[in-house]
Amino acid sequence: MKAIKHIIATASIATVAFGLTGCAGMSQNDKNTAVGAGAGAVIGGVLTGGSAVGTVGGAAVGGVIGNQVKTTH
Repeated sequence: MKAIKHIIATASIATVAFGLTGCAGMSQNDKNTAVGAGAGAVIGGVLTGGSAVGTVGGAAVGGVIGNQVKTTH
């Protein structure tokens, strides 16, 4: 079971990373939201044993946190 969780987490991270390569036209705030949602989904899924509710909840919380991150350039 632990191996399955590891595979799911790795696949999710890879999917987010590849998905973000097409985000050149996005604002920094949009990118932060997407990264936060992706990371939140992975963490929520791992913490709840792959539960769909945990994954979606983690994505929602991560997206909100990512959206609120202020970057300075």
